[in-house]
Amino acid sequence: MKIQGDGVGLAAEVRGRGDGPTLVLLHGYPDTRRVWDGVVERLAPRFRVVTYDVRGAGESGRPRPRAAYRFVHLMNDLRAVLDAVGGDGPVHLAGHDWGSIQGWEAVTTMPERFASYTSISGPCLDHAGMWGRDGAPPSARLAQALHSWYIGFFQLPLLPELGWRTGMAARIIARSEGMPGHGHFAPTLSRDGAAGVSLYRANMPDRLLHPRKRTTDVPVQVVIAEKDPFVTPRLAAEAPRPYASDLRTVRLAARHWAPVTHAAEVAELIAAHADEN
Repeated sequence: MKIQGDGVGLAAEVRGRGDGPTLVLLHGYPDTRRVWDGVVERLAPRFRVVTYDVRGAGESGRPRPRAAYRFVHLMNDLRAVLDAVGGDGPVHLAGHDWGSIQGWEAVTTMPERFASYTSISGPCLDHAGMWGRDGAPPSARLAQALHSWYIGFFQLPLLPELGWRTGMAARIIARSEGMPGHGHFAPTLSRDGAAGVSLYRANMPDRLLHPRKRTTDVPVQVVIAEKDPFVTPRLAAEAPRPYASDLRTVRLAARHWAPVTHAAEVAELIAAHADEN
């Protein structure tokens, strides 16, 4: 189905048990909603599961201006989805990678819309900025900086887009994660990657260098992928601790794309956290 977001059309799906609790899954970069398919298959017997392609990805609209990818527009898109298919009360939320970053923004700015939140491989940018500035020892900051090398690269003009359009970026990611071919990525990968670079350019410099205080009382579960090449376990575990009043962390022996490689475990963790809340 198509949902009208904040100036863009959003491709969305509702699957699973029609009368079950509503669960919204946010995908990351450079994925589409298809990254959750293995998880949705396992959650569908018990939950009403909503997924959608975020702006710039898959079958959703791809606005050109960088400013169109700022958090304000991403949150307006999420509100539109919740209003259209979220049901009557608070929903359960889970996010991976940039979907998790968006999820943190959501539960800290409109907490009344959510009953629980599961975060996978994507910290709140403001929490990460605070942690890097005030909370982390130099060795931990250095380790995370080495893991986050691509953030600086994505600020460069033209080169990131060229990497996606030539297929080089996809090959590098697939090889680093041990994926065959182009892995699980959608056929729209080159366009998704090139458009989604604006997520980094529009949000990361401001939030990491000038972090805002973002707190939430929504029950949060952080799934720490212990072998993630992009997010260190220390950042994942420590950055949200001062800002989430109801926080639990769970470790998973997985790399970055745990929703694909460990779909059963991820589904079980999301379901258990939702059941508790």
